[in-house]
Amino acid sequence: MSALRQTAPWTLVGRVADIPELEGRSVTIDGRRIAVFRLLGGWAAVDGDCPHRGGPLSDGIVAQRCVTCPLHGRRFDLVTGARADGGGLDRVSVHEVREEHGLLYIRISA
Repeated sequence: MSALRQTAPWTLVGRVADIPELEGRSVTIDGRRIAVFRLLGGWAAVDGDCPHRGGPLSDGIVAQRCVTCPLHGRRFDLVTGARADGGGLDRVSVHEVREEHGLLYIRISA
């Protein structure tokens, strides 16, 4: 018998106005660091630590729906979480972001 997995709750993480376009911010949800980014056409959230050496992805450069780790230059697709620079199997988990009445909410993926 398998247990049904409950959907994670939405967590309020801040105000829309606190994140400029094409920048990221770090938030902590249930002890997990998450990087949330304001893109030209919406929002993205991924695990906040680069799987290579734990670089802070929220401090990375955002371009073409990707973030580049500020420590060693690895690029990750903000939609899929896959490594975008063609190398390795590194990836980050992608999380849902919702904007509502000027506030941002994130739901952590499984």
